[in-house]
Amino acid sequence: MPRTTDQEAVCGDLLDSPLGPMLALLNEQGALLRLDFLPDNQVPAQWHGYTWQRDTAAVAPVARQLDEYFAGQRRVFDLPLAPRGTPYQHEAWRHLRQVPYGVTLTYAELGMRLLPHKTSARAIGRANALNPISIIVPCHRIIGADGSLTGYAGGLQRKLALLELEGVHTAARQQVLL
Repeated sequence: MPRTTDQEAVCGDLLDSPLGPMLALLNEQGALLRLDFLPDNQVPAQWHGYTWQRDTAAVAPVARQLDEYFAGQRRVFDLPLAPRGTPYQHEAWRHLRQVPYGVTLTYAELGMRLLPHKTSARAIGRANALNPISIIVPCHRIIGADGSLTGYAGGLQRKLALLELEGVHTAARQQVLL
């Protein structure tokens, strides 16, 4: 997990969303480090190794773009991002950002896009699981080979809700609602 250093100033804020509270963390340059659904309404002073200070003004662009997304007015985000990860993870996340709004791919299909280093569905699944920037790096758009909703750090109910917001009607709806 990333650890903050004495030199690294991290700010953030709690954001309201229709799917529950989220926490956005930014670095000194204002680039998004993390965007996570919180498991409850508590605002942790430390999150995934980052000690942060509240700065609502700095996080306002993230909040605005998320509000627009949830209102159906935004399909593409244009925020500076600075997720921490390996070179492979960065490549996988870059490809995730190229999956258009309202489109789903399977883990295997996304793996085939990582040319010249084609990779397995399992490796893509792991990179997705470690995606630190929910929604904006849209790992919710990646589904199982059979169309099922598999793995989402925010929970399968949220994954389904995000896909439905984007107009994706999935056969997995019944499985999640049971």
